[in-house]
Amino acid sequence: MCKNRAMVHSVAVLALDHVVGFDLGTPTQILNAARDEDDERFYQVRVCTPGARPVRSAAQYTITPDHGLELFAEADTVLVAGVQFGAQVLADGTVEDDVRDALRAAAARGARVVSICTGAFVLAAAGLLDGRRATTHWMHADNFRRLFPHVELDPDVLFVDDGDVLTSAGVGAGVDLCLHLVRNDHGVEVANAAARRCVVPPWRPGGQSQFIVRPVPDAADASTAPARAYALAHLDEPLELRALAEYARMSVRTFTRRFREETGVSPGKWITQQRVERARHLLETTELGVDQVARHAGFGTGAALRQQMSALVGVSPSAYRTTFRTVG
Repeated sequence: MCKNRAMVHSVAVLALDHVVGFDLGTPTQILNAARDEDDERFYQVRVCTPGARPVRSAAQYTITPDHGLELFAEADTVLVAGVQFGAQVLADGTVEDDVRDALRAAAARGARVVSICTGAFVLAAAGLLDGRRATTHWMHADNFRRLFPHVELDPDVLFVDDGDVLTSAGVGAGVDLCLHLVRNDHGVEVANAAARRCVVPPWRPGGQSQFIVRPVPDAADASTAPARAYALAHLDEPLELRALAEYARMSVRTFTRRFREETGVSPGKWITQQRVERARHLLETTELGVDQVARHAGFGTGAALRQQMSALVGVSPSAYRTTFRTVG
Protein backbone atom coordinates (compact mmCIF):
# COMPACT_ATOMS: atom_id res chain seq x y z
CA MET A 1 0.00 0.00 0.00
CA CYS A 2 1.41 3.38 -0.92
CA LYS A 3 0.43 7.04 -0.76
CA ASN A 4 -0.04 9.27 -3.76
CA ARG A 5 3.29 9.09 -5.61
CA ALA A 6 3.97 12.80 -5.11
CA MET A 7 3.81 12.33 -1.33
CA VAL A 8 6.12 9.30 -1.17
CA HIS A 9 9.87 9.69 -0.64
CA SER A 10 11.69 7.72 -3.34
CA VAL A 11 14.79 5.78 -2.26
CA ALA A 12 17.21 4.12 -4.68
CA VAL A 13 19.45 1.49 -3.05
CA LEU A 14 22.63 0.69 -4.98
CA ALA A 15 24.02 -2.84 -4.91
CA LEU A 16 27.48 -3.55 -6.32
CA ASP A 17 29.32 -6.85 -6.69
CA HIS A 18 30.19 -8.38 -3.29
CA VAL A 19 27.30 -6.48 -1.69
CA VAL A 20 26.56 -7.29 1.96
CA GLY A 21 23.09 -8.82 2.06
CA PHE A 22 22.24 -7.38 5.47
CA ASP A 23 23.14 -3.87 4.32
CA LEU A 24 21.01 -4.31 1.21
CA GLY A 25 17.98 -5.52 3.13
CA THR A 26 18.16 -2.98 5.95
CA PRO A 27 16.78 0.12 4.15
CA THR A 28 13.98 -1.89 2.57
CA GLN A 29 12.97 -3.38 5.90
CA ILE A 30 13.31 -0.28 8.09
CA LEU A 31 12.05 2.38 5.68
CA ASN A 32 9.10 0.28 4.53
CA ALA A 33 8.13 -0.12 8.19
CA ALA A 34 7.58 3.64 8.46
CA ARG A 35 3.82 4.02 8.07
CA ASP A 36 1.19 6.68 8.66
CA GLU A 37 -2.02 6.28 10.68
CA ASP A 38 -3.64 4.55 7.69
CA ASP A 39 -0.74 2.07 7.51
CA GLU A 40 0.48 3.58 4.26
CA ARG A 41 4.21 3.80 3.57
CA PHE A 42 6.18 7.01 3.64
CA TYR A 43 8.94 5.60 1.41
CA GLN A 44 9.23 3.73 -1.87
CA VAL A 45 12.46 1.71 -1.73
CA ARG A 46 13.87 0.14 -4.89
CA VAL A 47 17.14 -1.69 -5.54
CA CYS A 48 19.31 -0.99 -8.56
CA THR A 49 22.64 -2.07 -10.04
CA PRO A 50 24.78 -0.73 -12.89
CA GLY A 51 22.97 -1.67 -16.08
CA ALA A 52 20.36 -3.57 -14.05
CA ARG A 53 22.84 -6.45 -14.12
CA PRO A 54 22.80 -9.31 -11.59
CA VAL A 55 25.41 -8.94 -8.85
CA ARG A 56 26.97 -11.49 -6.51
CA SER A 57 26.54 -10.96 -2.80
CA ALA A 58 29.28 -11.43 -0.22
CA ALA A 59 27.42 -14.59 0.84
CA GLN A 60 27.75 -16.06 -2.66
CA TYR A 61 24.22 -15.76 -3.95
CA THR A 62 23.10 -13.72 -6.96
CA ILE A 63 20.84 -10.69 -6.76
CA THR A 64 18.81 -9.86 -9.84
CA PRO A 65 17.46 -6.28 -9.69
CA ASP A 66 14.53 -4.75 -11.49
CA HIS A 67 16.25 -1.42 -12.07
CA GLY A 68 19.44 0.23 -13.27
CA LEU A 69 21.09 3.53 -12.38
CA GLU A 70 18.26 5.46 -14.03
CA LEU A 71 16.61 5.38 -10.58
CA PHE A 72 19.19 7.92 -9.42
CA ALA A 73 17.69 10.57 -11.72
CA GLU A 74 14.42 10.68 -9.75
CA ALA A 75 15.32 9.41 -6.27
CA ASP A 76 14.95 11.71 -3.29
CA THR A 77 17.54 9.61 -1.45
CA VAL A 78 20.32 7.50 -2.94
CA LEU A 79 21.66 4.85 -0.56
CA VAL A 80 24.76 2.72 -1.17
CA ALA A 81 24.89 -0.66 0.54
CA GLY A 82 28.20 -1.96 1.89
CA VAL A 83 30.49 -4.35 0.06
CA GLN A 84 32.85 -7.03 1.31
CA PHE A 85 36.37 -8.21 0.53
CA GLY A 86 36.87 -8.72 -3.18
CA ALA A 87 35.12 -5.49 -4.14
CA GLN A 88 37.22 -3.27 -6.37
CA VAL A 89 36.62 -0.12 -4.34
CA LEU A 90 38.08 -1.66 -1.16
CA ALA A 91 41.26 -2.56 -3.03
CA ASP A 92 42.03 0.56 -5.04
CA GLY A 93 39.45 3.19 -4.07
CA THR A 94 37.82 3.36 -7.50
CA VAL A 95 34.36 2.62 -8.90
CA GLU A 96 33.03 2.24 -12.40
CA ASP A 97 32.63 5.49 -14.31
CA ASP A 98 28.86 5.13 -14.64
CA VAL A 99 28.46 4.62 -10.88
CA ARG A 100 30.69 7.60 -10.11
CA ASP A 101 28.90 9.86 -12.59
CA ALA A 102 25.41 8.80 -11.45
CA LEU A 103 26.24 9.46 -7.81
CA ARG A 104 27.71 12.86 -8.60
CA ALA A 105 24.70 13.81 -10.70
CA ALA A 106 22.26 12.77 -7.98
CA ALA A 107 24.15 14.78 -5.37
CA ALA A 108 24.41 17.79 -7.68
CA ARG A 109 20.64 17.96 -8.20
CA GLY A 110 20.05 17.83 -4.44
CA ALA A 111 19.33 14.19 -3.65
CA ARG A 112 20.22 13.05 -0.14
CA VAL A 113 23.14 10.62 -0.31
CA VAL A 114 23.57 7.85 2.24
CA SER A 115 25.88 4.88 2.77
CA ILE A 116 25.86 1.87 5.05
CA CYS A 117 29.14 0.40 6.31
CA THR A 118 31.72 0.16 3.50
CA GLY A 119 29.33 1.91 1.14
CA ALA A 120 31.24 4.97 2.34
CA PHE A 121 34.15 3.80 0.16
CA VAL A 122 31.86 4.15 -2.87
CA LEU A 123 30.79 7.68 -1.91
CA ALA A 124 34.41 8.63 -1.27
CA ALA A 125 35.49 7.16 -4.61
CA ALA A 126 32.89 9.37 -6.27
CA GLY A 127 34.42 12.41 -4.55
CA LEU A 128 31.34 13.09 -2.42
CA LEU A 129 33.09 12.89 0.96
CA ASP A 130 36.15 15.09 0.39
CA GLY A 131 36.40 17.64 3.19
CA ARG A 132 33.45 16.07 4.99
CA ARG A 133 33.13 14.12 8.22
CA ALA A 134 32.14 10.49 7.62
CA THR A 135 32.35 7.03 9.12
CA THR A 136 32.59 3.39 8.06
CA HIS A 137 33.17 0.01 9.71
CA TRP A 138 35.99 0.34 12.25
CA MET A 139 37.80 -2.69 10.77
CA HIS A 140 38.18 -0.81 7.47
CA ALA A 141 39.22 2.54 8.97
CA ASP A 142 42.95 2.27 8.25
CA ASN A 143 42.36 1.25 4.63
CA PHE A 144 39.81 4.04 4.21
CA ARG A 145 42.26 6.65 5.50
CA ARG A 146 44.94 5.32 3.15
CA LEU A 147 42.69 5.52 0.09
CA PHE A 148 40.84 8.73 0.96
CA PRO A 149 43.09 11.04 3.00
CA HIS A 150 40.90 14.09 2.32
CA VAL A 151 37.90 12.67 4.20
CA GLU A 152 37.53 13.47 7.90
CA LEU A 153 36.94 9.90 9.10
CA ASP A 154 35.41 9.32 12.54
CA PRO A 155 35.48 5.55 13.24
CA ASP A 156 34.09 5.91 16.78
CA VAL A 157 30.45 6.67 15.97
CA LEU A 158 27.47 4.66 14.76
CA PHE A 159 26.64 7.15 12.03
CA VAL A 160 27.46 10.65 10.83
CA ASP A 161 24.78 13.08 9.70
CA ASP A 162 26.49 15.76 7.61
CA GLY A 163 23.28 17.24 6.27
CA ASP A 164 22.80 16.04 2.71
CA VAL A 165 25.36 13.23 3.08
CA LEU A 166 25.03 10.58 5.79
CA THR A 167 27.26 7.56 6.49
CA SER A 168 26.96 4.69 8.95
CA ALA A 169 29.32 2.28 10.63
CA GLY A 170 29.23 -1.46 10.06
CA VAL A 171 26.25 -3.73 9.47
CA GLY A 172 23.86 -3.16 12.40
CA ALA A 173 24.62 0.57 12.43
CA GLY A 174 22.73 0.74 9.14
CA VAL A 175 19.59 0.11 11.18
CA ASP A 176 20.47 3.05 13.42
CA LEU A 177 21.03 5.31 10.42
CA CYS A 178 17.80 4.30 8.66
CA LEU A 179 15.82 4.93 11.85
CA HIS A 180 17.59 8.29 12.09
CA LEU A 181 16.38 9.11 8.57
CA VAL A 182 12.82 8.23 9.55
CA ARG A 183 13.11 10.22 12.78
CA ASN A 184 14.37 13.30 10.93
CA ASP A 185 11.81 12.98 8.13
CA HIS A 186 8.70 12.09 10.13
CA GLY A 187 9.44 12.39 13.84
CA VAL A 188 10.06 10.24 16.87
CA GLU A 189 6.67 8.50 16.98
CA VAL A 190 6.91 7.20 13.41
CA ALA A 191 10.52 6.07 13.94
CA ASN A 192 9.64 4.32 17.20
CA ALA A 193 6.72 2.57 15.56
CA ALA A 194 8.98 1.42 12.71
CA ALA A 195 11.50 0.13 15.24
CA ARG A 196 8.77 -1.81 17.08
CA ARG A 197 7.55 -3.29 13.81
CA CYS A 198 11.10 -4.47 13.05
CA VAL A 199 11.76 -5.50 16.68
CA VAL A 200 14.91 -3.37 17.01
CA PRO A 201 15.90 -0.63 19.49
CA PRO A 202 14.63 2.77 18.33
CA TRP A 203 17.90 4.42 19.39
CA ARG A 204 21.26 3.15 20.66
CA PRO A 205 23.54 5.36 22.75
CA GLY A 206 27.29 5.45 22.33
CA GLY A 207 29.33 4.72 19.26
CA GLN A 208 30.94 1.83 17.44
CA SER A 209 34.00 2.10 19.68
CA GLN A 210 31.99 -0.03 22.10
CA PHE A 211 32.20 -2.85 19.54
CA ILE A 212 35.91 -2.59 18.75
CA VAL A 213 37.87 -5.62 19.89
CA ARG A 214 39.64 -4.92 23.18
CA PRO A 215 41.24 -7.07 25.89
CA VAL A 216 38.61 -8.69 28.11
CA PRO A 217 37.94 -6.41 31.12
CA ASP A 218 38.90 -7.52 34.59
CA ALA A 219 36.19 -9.86 35.85
CA ALA A 220 36.08 -7.83 39.05
CA ASP A 221 34.76 -4.84 37.08
CA ALA A 222 30.96 -4.93 37.12
CA SER A 223 28.83 -3.51 34.32
CA THR A 224 27.63 0.07 34.37
CA ALA A 225 24.26 -1.02 32.94
CA PRO A 226 22.37 -0.74 36.26
CA ALA A 227 23.67 2.81 36.73
CA ARG A 228 22.61 3.69 33.18
CA ALA A 229 19.15 2.28 33.80
CA TYR A 230 18.93 4.33 36.98
CA ALA A 231 20.04 7.45 35.12
CA LEU A 232 17.40 6.95 32.41
CA ALA A 233 14.71 6.71 35.09
CA HIS A 234 15.94 9.90 36.79
CA LEU A 235 16.96 12.18 33.92
CA ASP A 236 14.98 15.03 35.44
CA GLU A 237 17.09 14.90 38.60
CA PRO A 238 20.74 15.87 39.28
CA LEU A 239 22.99 12.97 38.22
CA GLU A 240 26.40 13.34 39.80
CA LEU A 241 29.25 11.16 38.58
CA ARG A 242 30.22 10.14 42.10
CA ALA A 243 26.65 9.10 42.94
CA LEU A 244 26.39 6.96 39.77
CA ALA A 245 29.73 5.33 40.55
CA GLU A 246 28.54 4.53 44.06
CA TYR A 247 25.31 3.09 42.63
CA ALA A 248 27.44 0.78 40.47
CA ARG A 249 29.68 -0.02 43.48
CA MET A 250 32.78 1.28 41.72
CA SER A 251 35.31 4.01 42.22
CA VAL A 252 34.80 7.07 40.05
CA ARG A 253 37.89 6.20 38.04
CA THR A 254 36.82 2.59 37.41
CA PHE A 255 33.24 3.61 36.66
CA THR A 256 34.36 6.21 34.11
CA ARG A 257 36.66 3.72 32.38
CA ARG A 258 34.07 0.94 32.27
CA PHE A 259 31.35 3.35 31.15
CA ARG A 260 33.43 4.45 28.17
CA GLU A 261 34.29 0.84 27.32
CA GLU A 262 30.60 -0.12 27.31
CA THR A 263 29.08 2.93 25.60
CA GLY A 264 31.91 4.57 23.68
CA VAL A 265 31.41 7.94 25.40
CA SER A 266 31.94 9.53 28.81
CA PRO A 267 29.16 9.42 31.45
CA GLY A 268 28.57 13.16 31.10
CA LYS A 269 28.23 13.04 27.33
CA TRP A 270 25.95 10.00 27.50
CA ILE A 271 23.63 11.68 30.00
CA THR A 272 23.45 14.79 27.84
CA GLN A 273 22.57 12.66 24.80
CA GLN A 274 19.79 10.92 26.73
CA ARG A 275 18.41 14.22 27.97
CA VAL A 276 18.36 15.65 24.46
CA GLU A 277 16.49 12.57 23.23
CA ARG A 278 13.99 12.98 26.08
CA ALA A 279 13.55 16.64 25.13
CA ARG A 280 13.04 15.77 21.45
CA HIS A 281 10.36 13.27 22.36
CA LEU A 282 8.55 15.79 24.59
CA LEU A 283 8.77 18.53 21.98
CA GLU A 284 7.15 16.25 19.42
CA THR A 285 4.49 14.62 21.56
CA THR A 286 3.40 17.22 24.13
CA GLU A 287 2.34 20.85 24.37
CA LEU A 288 4.79 21.59 27.20
CA GLY A 289 6.62 24.89 26.96
CA VAL A 290 10.36 24.93 26.33
CA ASP A 291 11.14 25.68 29.98
CA GLN A 292 8.91 22.79 31.11
CA VAL A 293 10.52 20.44 28.59
CA ALA A 294 13.92 21.52 29.87
CA ARG A 295 12.96 20.67 33.45
CA HIS A 296 11.47 17.29 32.52
CA ALA A 297 14.58 16.42 30.51
CA GLY A 298 16.94 17.42 33.29
CA PHE A 299 18.41 20.58 31.79
CA GLY A 300 16.85 22.86 34.36
CA THR A 301 16.43 25.91 32.16
CA GLY A 302 15.29 26.63 28.65
CA ALA A 303 18.62 28.33 27.98
CA ALA A 304 20.53 25.16 28.83
CA LEU A 305 18.22 23.09 26.62
CA ARG A 306 18.63 25.52 23.73
CA GLN A 307 22.41 25.35 24.06
CA GLN A 308 22.56 21.56 24.07
CA MET A 309 20.02 21.07 21.27
CA SER A 310 21.81 23.57 19.09
CA ALA A 311 25.09 21.74 19.70
CA LEU A 312 23.81 18.18 19.20
CA VAL A 313 20.82 18.56 16.85
CA GLY A 314 21.68 21.81 15.13
CA VAL A 315 18.39 23.63 15.81
CA SER A 316 16.66 25.35 18.71
CA PRO A 317 13.84 23.58 20.60
CA SER A 318 11.22 25.88 19.08
CA ALA A 319 12.49 25.33 15.55
CA TYR A 320 12.66 21.58 16.14
CA ARG A 321 9.06 21.48 17.36
CA THR A 322 7.86 23.59 14.43
CA THR A 323 9.63 21.32 11.94
CA PHE A 324 8.34 18.03 13.29
CA ARG A 325 4.84 19.23 14.02
CA THR A 326 4.48 20.07 10.32
CA VAL A 327 6.20 16.98 8.85
CA GLY A 328 4.21 13.99 7.63
